[in-house]
Amino acid sequence: MFFTPFTTTGIGSLPHRDPEEALEFVLRCFDIPFWPQLPRMSFKESMVAQFSEGMPFLRLDNERETVSVIRDQSDELERFYEGCTEGARIAISSEFAAGLHCFLKKLKASSPLAIKGHITGPLTFTLSLRDGSGKYIYFDEELREIALMTLKAKTLWQIDLLKQITGNVLIFIDEPVFTAIGSTAFMGVDGNEVVRLLREITGVIREAGAISCIHCCGKADWKAVIASNVDMLSFDSFDYFETFNLYASDIKEFLLQGGGLAWGIVPTSDSLLKATYDDVFHRLHSNIMNLSKTIDKELISTRSLLTPSCGLGSRTIDEAIKVVQILMRLREDMT
Repeated sequence: MFFTPFTTTGIGSLPHRDPEEALEFVLRCFDIPFWPQLPRMSFKESMVAQFSEGMPFLRLDNERETVSVIRDQSDELERFYEGCTEGARIAISSEFAAGLHCFLKKLKASSPLAIKGHITGPLTFTLSLRDGSGKYIYFDEELREIALMTLKAKTLWQIDLLKQITGNVLIFIDEPVFTAIGSTAFMGVDGNEVVRLLREITGVIREAGAISCIHCCGKADWKAVIASNVDMLSFDSFDYFETFNLYASDIKEFLLQGGGLAWGIVPTSDSLLKATYDDVFHRLHSNIMNLSKTIDKELISTRSLLTPSCGLGSRTIDEAIKVVQILMRLREDMT
């Protein structure tokens, strides 16, 4: 890993409506800068819509704030297959990611040690988008594969541009829906297919010379996540550490093989409203001590980043400031 212990970064979304202000906030507050996602600025910057641009049969309704995939008799699919071959790139326009383009322009002349990008994971993407019958596109084998191809092409395009700024690029794969796998709504989701989809994304990230990190801000089958050949695990260590710790033996092997952890220790849920710095510090210290019953504490420390527990897009700007103030102080006290 290229970062020092307890280096800080963010998950992605921010509550700002202006990309310049959001980027200034990022550069001022985090060790590893990331491009800000701005869902309050536009529906097109929300998690699924942001990476849907270029999908065939896409129907995006800004007024209703809905995005779906509805087949028709056009030649969209044929044209997609012609253009999206193995190793293809699909751009993310400024209309869908103003923060990304502001980030690229601002950091072009700088030389940060590392930078961070993100992509919505294939599970969350295909288990959020619905087709014309209201069915999740995950359950349509062809649409599922098209979605995967789209996400891989956008990941490669993003890495190409980020690597023009620095050789050390970290890509977070956001998979919040992973917490619901196995529930009634997703009973038809196959475990082997889950791992395959994730491996496809981590594979293109690795082949492009970047570091992959899967982010899940709730309960998850971390053994399955590790099986995806990911480089880092990003987890909510404030509210869901007990679930994470159930996989301590698997995590030990993961770290011994060179993996890393992104401790989402500053809450972004309503727990934030009452949380103090001391609460968060003691929670982090306690969690590390509990994990060190299975894993050497020094190994944990040398493989750890610090982040908020999830994105800050649902909080107010004042609350976001509180989060980063706690995070920055934690970084100082842990090093």
